Amino acid sequence: MAERDMETYDCDVLIVGAGPTGLALAIGLRQYGLAVRVLEKQDSSKREARAGVIWHRALEALADLGCADRFVAAGVTLNPTELIAQGRQIGVLDLSASGTRYPNPLSIEQDTVERLLGERLTEVGGAIEWSTEATAVRVAEHGAEVEVRGADGRPRTLRCAWVVGCEGSRSLVRKAVGLPFDGGPRRHLQVAQLNAKVDWSLPYHGDRTYLLLDKDLSIGCAPRPGGGYRCFAFTREPDTTPLTPVTVEEMRQLLIRAAHEPDVWLTPTLPLWTNRARFQDRFARSLRSGRALLAGDSAHLWAPIGGRGLNTGLRGAHNLAWKLAGVVRGWASPALLDTYSTEQRSTALRVMRRTRRDVLESPGTRRTLLMMRLLGRHVLRSRWATDRIRDRISDLDLHHRESPLSAQGGGDRMPDRPVWAEGRQHRLHDLLSYQHWTLLPVNRDAEPDPALTQALAGLPLPVAVRPVRPTDTDASRHLPDGSLVLVRPDLHIGLQAQIPEEVAAYLGRWFTRTEAARDA
Repeated sequence: MAERDMETYDCDVLIVGAGPTGLALAIGLRQYGLAVRVLEKQDSSKREARAGVIWHRALEALADLGCADRFVAAGVTLNPTELIAQGRQIGVLDLSASGTRYPNPLSIEQDTVERLLGERLTEVGGAIEWSTEATAVRVAEHGAEVEVRGADGRPRTLRCAWVVGCEGSRSLVRKAVGLPFDGGPRRHLQVAQLNAKVDWSLPYHGDRTYLLLDKDLSIGCAPRPGGGYRCFAFTREPDTTPLTPVTVEEMRQLLIRAAHEPDVWLTPTLPLWTNRARFQDRFARSLRSGRALLAGDSAHLWAPIGGRGLNTGLRGAHNLAWKLAGVVRGWASPALLDTYSTEQRSTALRVMRRTRRDVLESPGTRRTLLMMRLLGRHVLRSRWATDRIRDRISDLDLHHRESPLSAQGGGDRMPDRPVWAEGRQHRLHDLLSYQHWTLLPVNRDAEPDPALTQALAGLPLPVAVRPVRPTDTDASRHLPDGSLVLVRPDLHIGLQAQIPEEVAAYLGRWFTRTEAARDA
């Protein structure tokens, strides 16, 4: 069992890397009261736009970290996406999802993301140690030592109970513990990006994205904060093509080709931001090795089709923080962290497979373009098809059903549906919290159940009991009549039980109890 001995350790958790994933993890850990240090070798946060969209599920994770509303205020809410194939309008996809407080994705750039996360970290009592580079990591049975060098060039050693690598694809932490980073280059795929105002025949709407497909080319134009578009073009290019800066004229010619119109003009937004990149598809074989953990690009990376890297990193930090906090506080054994590795690798692999099948943003093939012309309009008029596309885009359908932590109907994300509780109607997520597990007795007597009280007795981790009655069929699907539904801090269902003894057995597998409770 983890021990908190601050005479032995300089901190409970040392995070290497102050990108979005590292910052989100630090916020989650601080909300549980852990002593956290965040090291960043750069002298400040990103000054570049980089990633540009946060999807629905990642916004829910940010809400649990206490900062989603400020993200929404700083970004641009996106709704319809208009699809155009070889100059022909195919249809419009409504991105609004149900069952969540955040029904639409958000256009917001990475420099703003890091600034807002940094502000939230300060609010919860954390800080970033800028110009501080980790130079060596040694992991032992009961903790880790990290050699660091600060701005003054002097080396020093920091001791921690746990170390987490969030420093990107060249992760020192991953290399130090010898975890293989399987995979390789993504062949014949390149992205060119430019922030600009676009003068063309397509009207500008503050919330409308255009996706344009042509042979070996896919271009997206998404509204961005401050006006104009983030223009991103995926092309099939030889791997030997030099990665020279993207020019305005190059992007203009790509838009002319994709839109099938000659009069397209671009005015770059200020400050000027362009980017050109090729990609790797890589996964660490495990995200845990003893007292070392990996998150974000240190653990997995792939082509940014659909803007999934940032989002998957944020959700991974959301998954890890409450589990690591439970282990450090002695509520659970370190085996709980193995479920983070299992769940996050499974999620990331699923996301990567989806990006490979994404026909909307991948460079168009003859077959794809033919299907778009013949079937695209029919697909976008089908409610079943558009609901399925929307669920996948939003990440709201990602689950942990195969996880060891999911039992008897567990694994799905609990949707935010209306329920009756405490004498009035609530949104279900208002009854849940990232700070504790929640047990939902469904359509049961509101009087205290002695067997249920006994099932929860002696647990050090907080479990709130909230009797509920579903008020619509969608809520009833996840809240079966008469059941006891146990919801994890990260909104995923752990267990759908029928009797209190099943709840007690489940919690007993993962969490410690006092001696008195074990003897009862």
